Amino acid sequence: QVDLVESGGGLVQPGDSLRLSCSTSGRTAGTFVMAWFRQAPGKEREFVAAIQWPGINTEYAGSVKDRFTISRYNANNTMYLQMKSLKPEDTAVYYCASHGRERLSSEFRDYDHWGQGTRVTVST
Repeated sequence: QVDLVESGGGLVQPGDSLRLSCSTSGRTAGTFVMAWFRQAPGKEREFVAAIQWPGINTEYAGSVKDRFTISRYNANNTMYLQMKSLKPEDTAVYYCASHGRERLSSEFRDYDHWGQGTRVTVST
């Protein structure tokens, strides 16, 4: 069993920065790859970024590359998403996900464990 808990969401203005955190507990073997997905109102869940243990290999969606940075601090089993230059279209519920296999993936079906989500609203 792997438990994932997101935090750090909130209301920000366009151009602002925000950092999301995902803390993990349970079987760390189930967190070899960790990722962020997001779901905007009325839209399907979409991939944001993924990171492989120990934290060198990463993958990003084109819409966030160069603005968002994914990282993980394995000593405390926490993953982060640093977001800068936020846009209104980044508004969504952001979910943390993980699986225990080696392959980085942008497909939500590949992920076995999910958090409850944290809401990010970018608005004036």
